[in-house]
Amino acid sequence: MDKGTLIISIIAATLRMATPLIFAALGGLFSEKSGVVNIGLEGMMTIGAFFAVFGSFATGSPFLGILFALVAGGVIAALHAFLSINLKADQIISGTAINLFSTAFASFLIFKIFKKGGQTDIVNSVSYNIPNFIKHIPVIGALLNGLNWFVIFAFIFVILAYFVLEKTSLGLRIKAVGEHPGAADTLGINVYRMRYLCVILSGMLAGLGGAALSIGASNMYRDGMVSGRGFIALAAMIFGNWKPKGTMLACLLFAFGSAIQINAQILNFNIPNEVYAVIPYVLTMLALAGFVGKTTPPAADGVPYEKGKR
Repeated sequence: MDKGTLIISIIAATLRMATPLIFAALGGLFSEKSGVVNIGLEGMMTIGAFFAVFGSFATGSPFLGILFALVAGGVIAALHAFLSINLKADQIISGTAINLFSTAFASFLIFKIFKKGGQTDIVNSVSYNIPNFIKHIPVIGALLNGLNWFVIFAFIFVILAYFVLEKTSLGLRIKAVGEHPGAADTLGINVYRMRYLCVILSGMLAGLGGAALSIGASNMYRDGMVSGRGFIALAAMIFGNWKPKGTMLACLLFAFGSAIQINAQILNFNIPNEVYAVIPYVLTMLALAGFVGKTTPPAADGVPYEKGKR
């Protein structure tokens, strides 16, 4: 493989690997902008990945599978919202419980529905075809041919997230309940409703990230498929300073490590595969170790709100 083809392959792999991270990280961004910490992204991605496959299996349509993933992610996020907002449970513990539950629940459903352990049957995945005339365009054709629809929509969602948070009254309300919920309440903003909206949206986006893994990049669900991506997405959100653009760039950085791993054999470096496998996680730790003190979360992030309390 020549150098040009190798570079295109690494770029395409980076974009593909960044896609589920971007969806989940944007979900975490909306949740934390409203003041609710969501470390349950891993579990929500897991639920989304499984139910995307189940939806495609049950209906024969991968697009309905995506709908299943959105609903499943939203439902599990609603549980986190209820525990965090209404019951004022510790948000870290709630998110951790969701991660543990989701992994076990997906494994249980594999056994009950597909009568096997570890992975589901192969199902219809989201097809991706570009016109032939685009395929033959130098560089661009090769790059676009290595992507999928989830990649394209992930970057569209980054633009939408920026527009909603920075250019709309809804975004102003979201940031208000995350910075000073008491003041927002006195202005007539329903803090509980806004936080519910953002947490459920975070679950739906994380579920979509899971679907990008199971019926976008693959055609089945298997145990361990998410493999810590929810935590990497959370780190990307922090590294990106709770901003859509910064979050996207952080996701691309972490995905680049995975892309190097995928193309390791082509690079012909005399390095064990295990070293390549840990690159994304090492990058995550280095990023947080070097920048976590320089980021500024929403002032009320992780703080339960009690109406009328001063």
